[in-house]
Amino acid sequence: MVKKTKLNKQQKIEEKLIRIALELAKQKEGALFVLVAGKAPRYHLLVEQSVKPFSVLNVKNDKLLKSIATIDGAVIIDKEGFLVAYGAMIAGARPFKGFGTRHAAALKASQNRNIVVLSSEEEQKVKLFKNGKYIMQLDALEKGIEQKVHDITILFESIGAGFLGTIGAAVLAPALGITLIPGVIIFGGSYYAIKKIIERARKSKK
Repeated sequence: MVKKTKLNKQQKIEEKLIRIALELAKQKEGALFVLVAGKAPRYHLLVEQSVKPFSVLNVKNDKLLKSIATIDGAVIIDKEGFLVAYGAMIAGARPFKGFGTRHAAALKASQNRNIVVLSSEEEQKVKLFKNGKYIMQLDALEKGIEQKVHDITILFESIGAGFLGTIGAAVLAPALGITLIPGVIIFGGSYYAIKKIIERARKSKK
């Protein structure tokens, strides 16, 4: 039996947020999760904070997490996996041609080493951002995508932001991405460099 690579706490949080975002995208629900791994983004609250902080890693809180995620604004989560705020409008986010305010907020919030997981209700895609750059896109309708989330999390962590240059509308076109896992597109990277990362990850499981 092949053993899965053990995830650290941040990766476990990322994995949970990706799973929740995939479920929401399938249901055509938009959401924006910000995992504060570096400097917290500036934001102001759009709604009263009636929900007390809770751990996103506790499966009992999944339903509540999905519920607050569909409220306008972002869900802010600290590095320990606890809810900080929801219905948060990210300050300084500037929309760009062809993409809406949620994408702009994702790019802005992901600056300073933060992780952002976006669920797009229109495209039914999940988009992953890190350090101010768009890294990866997942197709929520891809058969068996849920079973790949563990590997996707490891791949996302391995890639980092080093493969991407300055973000622009052209970079966001799926045609410029690289597909290595069915339903997953990696943007702006070197195919062979990323392929080696995947091969190393697979070998580490044996």
